[in-house]
Amino acid sequence: MTSDTQFDAIVIGGGPAGSTTAGLLAKRGARVLVLERERFPREHVGESLLPASLPILEELGIRQPVEDAGFLKKYGATMVWGSSPEPWSWYFQETNRTYPHAYQVVRAQFDEILLRHAATLGADVREEHRVVEVLRTDAGWGDRVTGVVFEDDDGSRGEATAHVVVDASGQQALVANALGLRRWDDFFRNLAVHGYYRDAERLPSPDENNILVEAHADGWCWTIPLHDGRASVGVVVDSERARERIEGGDLQAFLAEHVASAPRTASLLANARLEGEPRAIRDWSYVATSLIGDGYVLAGDAACFVDPLFSSGVHLAMNAGVLAAAYVSTLMEDEQLAEESRPVYERLYLQQYDHFRELAKLFYSSNRTADSYFWEARRLDPESADLPARAAFVNAVAGQPAAGYERVVLDRGEAPEAFVAAVRSTEMERAARQAAAEESRPAVAGAVPRVAAGVELVIEPVLEGGAFVRSHVVRSPDRPSGVPISPVVAAALALADGNRSVLEIAERLALDYEIELARLAPVVASAFEILYIDGAVEELTRP
Repeated sequence: MTSDTQFDAIVIGGGPAGSTTAGLLAKRGARVLVLERERFPREHVGESLLPASLPILEELGIRQPVEDAGFLKKYGATMVWGSSPEPWSWYFQETNRTYPHAYQVVRAQFDEILLRHAATLGADVREEHRVVEVLRTDAGWGDRVTGVVFEDDDGSRGEATAHVVVDASGQQALVANALGLRRWDDFFRNLAVHGYYRDAERLPSPDENNILVEAHADGWCWTIPLHDGRASVGVVVDSERARERIEGGDLQAFLAEHVASAPRTASLLANARLEGEPRAIRDWSYVATSLIGDGYVLAGDAACFVDPLFSSGVHLAMNAGVLAAAYVSTLMEDEQLAEESRPVYERLYLQQYDHFRELAKLFYSSNRTADSYFWEARRLDPESADLPARAAFVNAVAGQPAAGYERVVLDRGEAPEAFVAAVRSTEMERAARQAAAEESRPAVAGAVPRVAAGVELVIEPVLEGGAFVRSHVVRSPDRPSGVPISPVVAAALALADGNRSVLEIAERLALDYEIELARLAPVVASAFEILYIDGAVEELTRP
């Protein structure tokens, strides 16, 4: 067995999570080893991307190579879902002017672009190297991951150690399984069978590049057009009911049977032919009980996997790569700050995971195109505590974030009444605050602000410039993860005790920070207006 010099980070897996982590770390000068068990290019399902991944491609420096690859631009999605059997579409540009499209990618090609770029940036990329053991030690402060044992394509073994092992091994979840961290999601209980069809029809313009998602009695189907003339097609069904049929059964017949149950999908595939054998993905929805710990970070599918209804897999993986690289970069500079950053890493990661999970639950519960065991088993009990009407999620839906899916569940489905009411109430409250702020703007300098109940000002790590830094953060019941603010705004909020006017607070800060009052007063007034609209400050009242 050979032993390598210690690395700053070992990344298990060269998919989007691993390549993003390795590329960003190598770009910042870290010594990174990537161990990938396969030889790229290799086929992989999950071809439909989201616009939220494009800024990460830009940060890596590969937006142009992805553009040059010729992938189809995805402007939105078309769905047969909700209360009507007719298809309907939504478009990214409705909520995201900066990034109005994503891509429908051939994952073999897309993933190779990411991995080769990580190597170009300086990562030590070793393909056909399989991790066979996760090294751990008890150094007196608990069990710690210290490295890995790997095996190359000719059977030779090696050992590598690092400050951090980033588990981006996909659904293998090597570190998570070694530490017993995986927890299955009981809500979805789904599996998928998928394959690739040649010469499938496309949706009518302007939706020809859209993904088609079609609900039917026993689940739902996806159809994703690809630039190489193929279409990725999959069916999502109940895992328990389908397990006996697919284990040792005819997957091609299974796929064809469920496609036939979805008339819009079947129409697109009427003259198409299946290439190769379909594949099954079993028991896929899960999350690890700990995403980061002594010597390890989980990223991508190794950390969690949520139902693919909203094509969130690659985005969650690449976003995890950004967070993992930030954590390792912080660890290389400041171990104490890195320690403080662990819960923030987990909170930021789970915030996005939970959002897509709650959204998928709402869509499943809102579908009325079919009545069957599959859909009835996935209805949300309106009285249940599991109803995804938590304040943070309601606030996000009411705010129409850039993902764009959130609003359509209200308009196209039959969402639980309690959820719809919570969203409407939040929107009305926000609109009232907006109107009140605009009306009182001329006299805001004399208004007396007070921090709202449940709002707290803390100093904690935030993601900034590729690493974690300590910053002032405002937390509220609507935004439990917190919103970073500048030191001046933090100082202004700390003085908002219901006794001082906005002008008096600005005068105090002008002295403290030695800034001209004429320059500072409008900034402070604007900050309080925003904080008021967002609910962090109570109604601006006269003394």
